[in-house]
Amino acid sequence: MVFPGLAERVADVRAKIAAAVARGGHGQQVTIVAVTKTHGPEAARAAYEAGLHDVGENKVQEALKKMAAVDVPVRWHLIGHLQRNKVKALEQFVLLHSLDSPRLADAACEFGIARGRAVDVLVELNLSGEASKGGYTLSDLLPEAERLVSLSGIRVRGVMTMASFSATESQLHRTFAEAREAREELIAAGHPAEELSMGMSSDYEIAVEEGATLVRLGTILFGARDK
Repeated sequence: MVFPGLAERVADVRAKIAAAVARGGHGQQVTIVAVTKTHGPEAARAAYEAGLHDVGENKVQEALKKMAAVDVPVRWHLIGHLQRNKVKALEQFVLLHSLDSPRLADAACEFGIARGRAVDVLVELNLSGEASKGGYTLSDLLPEAERLVSLSGIRVRGVMTMASFSATESQLHRTFAEAREAREELIAAGHPAEELSMGMSSDYEIAVEEGATLVRLGTILFGARDK
């Protein structure tokens, strides 16, 4: 087996998620998105066999190459930055987690209209204020939420955020709670924003306590990434 012990790790993560849901009191269903970046196609296959049918990739080119070699029906999520000239690749993904600018929103909308089906997206929020991270600030979100309602080629399904790697536990709670509140702003603006994509291998339990519906897990499932 390529990833020995994966089924047991998945069971352990599921148990921790269930406990975190109970602690948080939000009662949400949580989907694990298995992040397979830098691993080969065998990671997606192993995830599927372990009961994880949602797979996340950061880079379009790496994802497309992998898709061609994966023979199980996983649902592909694009979780990394998308260049506007590659929006046609969205045909291959069930959800874009990283809608990070008005220009990308316009390009994705144009593609959605052209294909006759809206693109499902999450608005990426930069709540940590780190320059290395993309996404909207909270002050940008409200006017953009109202503008996005008019874009018929995209459907805003919720928000995505990443906490700072150096955040304390209380800072993690605050970041993830802010993302949940931002999702409420999207709902109030008229979006079907039921999803909260937040939490990775190091902080997913806190994210789930704060209402995460999608957690993006790589290292905890597959081990350290290949270089």
